[in-house]
Amino acid sequence: MNTKTIPEPHPGEILLEEYIKPAGVTPYRVAKDSGISQPTMNQIVNGKRPISTETALRLATYFSTSCELWVNLQKNYDLRIAERDLLPRIQAEVKPLQLGAA
Repeated sequence: MNTKTIPEPHPGEILLEEYIKPAGVTPYRVAKDSGISQPTMNQIVNGKRPISTETALRLATYFSTSCELWVNLQKNYDLRIAERDLLPRIQAEVKPLQLGAA
């Protein structure tokens, strides 16, 4: 299976589907209780904004998870998108180091 055809879920989608909905709360409630602004929360769950380290700390505290969970979700998402969108061009532009070549 070609994994490039599988859409990469935004961390906000994971937040909504695996944490907010199962907890029986709304994004508004999470924002209010965690100190995340409502516009920021809406942008995150709609895939329009990344999860910052401060937001990761707030989500980790709210959901009793690790901060690393949220930071890693964002990092992995960013890397997959960069690989999809940038890697072909970068590979065409960069001449790899040839070890042992004179």
